[in-house]
Amino acid sequence: MSEAESTPEVGQIVHIKRGRDAGNFAIIIGIVDERFILLADGEKRKYDRAKKKNIHHVELCSYISDEVKRSIEDTGRVTNGKIRHALVSYRKEHPELLKEGK
Repeated sequence: MSEAESTPEVGQIVHIKRGRDAGNFAIIIGIVDERFILLADGEKRKYDRAKKKNIHHVELCSYISDEVKRSIEDTGRVTNGKIRHALVSYRKEHPELLKEGK
């Protein structure tokens, strides 16, 4: 990872590289410390039951969902529908990810 990619932000989309959810995308909904983040996808991993994940087990994407980030900053939470919408929007903007099987 480069220096710019190594700093996760709330609302940023990640590609999970290791673990049970490997190959899936999720959104960072919280940062525990410099090593761990909280992830949710709005379906399997809901906001209320976020997955604590090692930062080295995910690939940070350059896309940050402003809607998710703003909602968490304003209210301290986000709906699972907004999380799902952000992930679907990201996949539509990046159709090459589907061809690669990601």
